[in-house]
Amino acid sequence: MRHPALFSALPAACALLLAALPAHANPNIAVTVTPEQNAIGKGDDVNVTVTLTNTGSTPQRLLKWRTPFVPPEHALFHITRDGQPVRYLGRHVKRAAPLDADYIVLAPGEARSARVELSSLYEMGITGAYSVRYLTSHAAPSAKLGAGTQLVVGDLASNPAAIWIEGRLPRGAALPQLSATPAAGAGLTFSSCSNAQQTSIANAFAAGTAMAADGLDYLTSRKQQGQRYVNWFGPHEATRVATVTSNFTAIKDAFETRPVKVDCGCNEPYFAYVYPAQPYNIYVCRAFWTAPLTGTDSMGGTLLHEMSHFNVVAGTDDHVYGQSGAADLARTSPERAINNADSHEYFGENNPTLP
Repeated sequence: MRHPALFSALPAACALLLAALPAHANPNIAVTVTPEQNAIGKGDDVNVTVTLTNTGSTPQRLLKWRTPFVPPEHALFHITRDGQPVRYLGRHVKRAAPLDADYIVLAPGEARSARVELSSLYEMGITGAYSVRYLTSHAAPSAKLGAGTQLVVGDLASNPAAIWIEGRLPRGAALPQLSATPAAGAGLTFSSCSNAQQTSIANAFAAGTAMAADGLDYLTSRKQQGQRYVNWFGPHEATRVATVTSNFTAIKDAFETRPVKVDCGCNEPYFAYVYPAQPYNIYVCRAFWTAPLTGTDSMGGTLLHEMSHFNVVAGTDDHVYGQSGAADLARTSPERAINNADSHEYFGENNPTLP
């Protein structure tokens, strides 16, 4: 169906997207997004094909998690409806720092494509003119490179693709507030957890609560120019400090006053994951059970990390994983560090101890 409103609404939305092109785009990888259909009816899935092409002269190594070639567990797209951002509903996963096996390599001139269904990952049930753009960042981790291979660092950004969706709800309607805060009331409950697991989680929850309180105390004691803050969030700047302080205020409040449910049914190799629009449900996975109670990448820190992801808490993303990557992010991109979940975790864990 060709909808006339599509052509009147898209220019302004596309102009906004083009004006917001990333400042650190990677010059060696070209990205295109091609919709299967430019007009979609009620009840139809929203499928696009994403193609990454190595336009450089050397092999390019990409982190699998930040590509469409594995099941989606991060927000890889920037989507708007009638010019307004569309909320991501998929998982945010906490992983360990990447290893060599966590990369794929594109040879010079090689193109690789993947088909992605978007409506299961983003709120796309309202009628309107949508603009879909692949936009994700690749930070510099500590992985070793193969000879002659270049690690992809920077933003991968595609063209904005226009799609008209005739949704199940009329244009301008409001979707149910999936991110609405559940009824207040502190409490820790469990799902699919053994007695031993419940004990471990209760101890981890207490540790995470203490980390959040300690982090907030540091921030409100005017120590923001101290090494601990600078190491994980970058140089002191009033607006960024206010954001981090607000984040830790909300994290502490969530630990202390909200009903948190921890699910032990995950058998994946990573630490944990959440759906950011579904507070306060945390799914812990295999790496969680071998982590220390406190310290680096700890049980308590993992719960703090996941708590920060919820939209009603701090709405953080996973720009990088691991202490090395997080410290580098603070130096090179503090505006992303203050939105990075691992940065909040390592600040809360404070291991090794920094003043």
